[in-house]
Amino acid sequence: MQLTIPTLLTLARILMIPVLVLVFYLPVDWSNIAAVTLFILAGLTDWLDGWVARRFRMTSSFGAFLDPVADKLMVGVALIIIVQRHPEIGLALSAAVIIGREITISALREWMAAVGESGRVKVAWAGKIKTILQMVAIGFLLYGEPLGPIPVLDIGRWLLIGAAALTIWSMLSYLRSAWPAMRSRP
Repeated sequence: MQLTIPTLLTLARILMIPVLVLVFYLPVDWSNIAAVTLFILAGLTDWLDGWVARRFRMTSSFGAFLDPVADKLMVGVALIIIVQRHPEIGLALSAAVIIGREITISALREWMAAVGESGRVKVAWAGKIKTILQMVAIGFLLYGEPLGPIPVLDIGRWLLIGAAALTIWSMLSYLRSAWPAMRSRP
């Protein structure tokens, strides 16, 4: 297996996860700024690895597998540390919905591919909007402090709840698309 630049960027994103956790818990005033910066940097590497892979035809099966894994790990870990810092029912339920959906849809995609029906479970608009809301919410929640009169934490809470609602919608859309294959007999 040859490691391409996009795959190296994806691996770097995975290596940022323990650094994010460490920085988040540092007992210094700037830990929230550093955590948000790392999260944004991870998002930029996600965009960059995809762009480089497509632009320079550096796609690989390993990269196609690893990229969504890196994304889900980063989001899952970020949600866990946020909920640990802010143990509130709205955040905990939203995080559980988002993480549960990722596990469910990953399993669904794997199963649909195994039965030759992977074309039924393609990314939908609700999933894309959910991802944007989720990433912005996580950034706000990692920062967690007011910026002057702007209630960053409250905005992050509402964005994450909105992302969780879209998560349910997109999951139901995927399941509805897959239902005919799930109903058929083996």
